[in-house]
Amino acid sequence: MTPPRAPGPLFSDTQATLLWAGLVGMLGALATVAFREGLAGLQWLLVGRSGSMVEMAKSLSWPMRVALPCLGGVVAGSLLLLAGRHAGDSKADYMESIALGDGVISVRQTLLRSLSSLCSIGSGGSIGREAAMIQLAATSASVLGSARRMEPARLRLLVACGAAAGITAAYNAPIASAFFISEIVLGSIAMQSLGPIMIAAVTASITMRALPGYKPTYEMPAFAQVANQEVALFIGLGIVAGLAAPQFLRLLELAKQLFQRTRLPLPLRLGLGGLLVGVISVQVPQVWGNGYSVVNSLLHTPWLWTSVVAMLCCKVLATALTTGSGAVGGIFTPTLFVGAALGHLFGQGMHALWPAFVSGPEAYTIVGMGAFLAAASSAPMMAIVMIFEMTASYQVMLPLMLACVIAYFVANANSGKFMYDIMNKRRRSEEERWRVEQTRVSDLIRPAETVLPLSASLRDMTDMFARHPVKYIYIVDEAQRYQGVVALQDLSAQMMDEVAIRQKHASDFVRPGFLDALTPALPLAEALQHFLVHQGERLPVVQDQDNPVLLGAVHKTSLLDAYVRLQQLGH
Repeated sequence: MTPPRAPGPLFSDTQATLLWAGLVGMLGALATVAFREGLAGLQWLLVGRSGSMVEMAKSLSWPMRVALPCLGGVVAGSLLLLAGRHAGDSKADYMESIALGDGVISVRQTLLRSLSSLCSIGSGGSIGREAAMIQLAATSASVLGSARRMEPARLRLLVACGAAAGITAAYNAPIASAFFISEIVLGSIAMQSLGPIMIAAVTASITMRALPGYKPTYEMPAFAQVANQEVALFIGLGIVAGLAAPQFLRLLELAKQLFQRTRLPLPLRLGLGGLLVGVISVQVPQVWGNGYSVVNSLLHTPWLWTSVVAMLCCKVLATALTTGSGAVGGIFTPTLFVGAALGHLFGQGMHALWPAFVSGPEAYTIVGMGAFLAAASSAPMMAIVMIFEMTASYQVMLPLMLACVIAYFVANANSGKFMYDIMNKRRRSEEERWRVEQTRVSDLIRPAETVLPLSASLRDMTDMFARHPVKYIYIVDEAQRYQGVVALQDLSAQMMDEVAIRQKHASDFVRPGFLDALTPALPLAEALQHFLVHQGERLPVVQDQDNPVLLGAVHKTSLLDAYVRLQQLGH
């Protein structure tokens, strides 16, 4: 009688991953809501109201506009200092945890850094709140996966799902969120990872819509049909965005370097950055916060071009001061702000030149957001999908796709800058891998110290073996062409024979073809095959097989080091 078969698991690994992704999506949405409510509570505590940071700034006297960002920066810096003292082995950043780590995120680090971000943003820092939201959502996924003792690969995927949920909750763009994590963090779009990430993003979107008080981040106007001849203008906008985005990123990097040169403690550095932002906000209160309300105003109300220029310059400077001082927060939303203002100015200029043929500035504002984001993030697919999800308009697709793709290629042709450090690390890794892949035997050649001519005496050879702990001596002719090797074991019986010592030469003992001779152009993998046949430590290298001039030798340790590095970079 056949024994009954044990019941299998209720769900396969793939099905279970999709279920966990759905749960992570809901938890990620709730984590972002918690941060948003914490920010509103801090606003009530500071000024007795919550809502737009710009309106909050306008309601304060000028001394308070200067003092509040400064004090907030000091507190935020103190929290970061505390976080640094309690740094553990696990990654603090969700991107590094997914791309470079094992999926484990430090909960203490996340909470302290999120509190620091809360203080920076709530006191008027010119920085996005999405970074802390995404970090909290990813950390909730990490805690859940760690509690279930998931293996690293599966845990990393779950953390990626949490990050996508956080982006969705911040921008209501589930498809773009999935592309963001795939393009920027994972570096590839594969269905094995994209499927669970999309499940998490959709679940987060549904959760956010079900909560009271939900509304889209950006309130998009109706997008009119674009005339065929106007498409060329959007191509021009893409070129402008592609040229401007790298300069924006360079400015942020320059501000960071300048603040580091001050040698100030972290709390004072953030306090100084907040103080300078506060001074700017005395005349331009629109620099406070992430710029949501200002972008919505650009989309729906007319602005003087001079006002837009002044606001854009001040916002870029305030963002550079905030991020450069070391404040924790996102530059994703400020990037959208800069793109919107740039597009608005471009649209106003084109409309002034050809008012009868050019759409209103709001069309260029929308496309400018996407083009600048595509250029800055090097993720054009994500930028296209995100703006499309926000507008829900097919009319936007053609000009948006053109502007984003052109901005991406223009930016990449003029700069190697990326918005996120993980992309810089990935590019450095890819460049290192390329360098190792291009390594040939010629890069590993060392001088062959044990070389003698065919006329060398037995005594010359024994002396050579006495000076060098090797098994073989390389023998060359008068033209330095490799002839073979003399083995130590072949000389052992002759060393006590006085006649042999006087009469024998290297030509009497040489073994042609005993060792494989390598050539300079040989790749690592092929050279390694030769070493698998030969059990020694080194092999001779000749110019080529037809003209075997001895160039030196390659040691097995050097070859294995390069080959192992290549294998590690491949993973």
